[in-house]
Amino acid sequence: MADDRAVTTTSTGAYQILTIDEFANIVAEESDEYTIVNVHIPYEGEVAETDMSIAYNDISTLSSALPDKNAPIILYCRSGRMSEEAGRALIELGYTNLYDVPGGMNAWQNSGRELLNAETIE
Repeated sequence: MADDRAVTTTSTGAYQILTIDEFANIVAEESDEYTIVNVHIPYEGEVAETDMSIAYNDISTLSSALPDKNAPIILYCRSGRMSEEAGRALIELGYTNLYDVPGGMNAWQNSGRELLNAETIE
């Protein structure tokens, strides 16, 4: 994981928050260093370089599909609520290197970026 990228930490101390620009930089330049997971249900599209789409509330499937608990993992959803909820659940399971993207796919699109397979996104 690149240490020169600015990351803002949350007040929870449990996981880190990525701005949409930080997330876009990772997608463009460092996606192979992270596991990027879309946790939004129902499926409404995804950001390029997404590794998997697993429902935010299916923590058992999510945790079994993820790499080890210290691997860098980015969670996102449509607006940020589901990814935050999944992140908190994973922290309770001992994951230590989680990142969340507040605003999720909405923020991605609002920044002028496009989603893949987003027929149902307005």
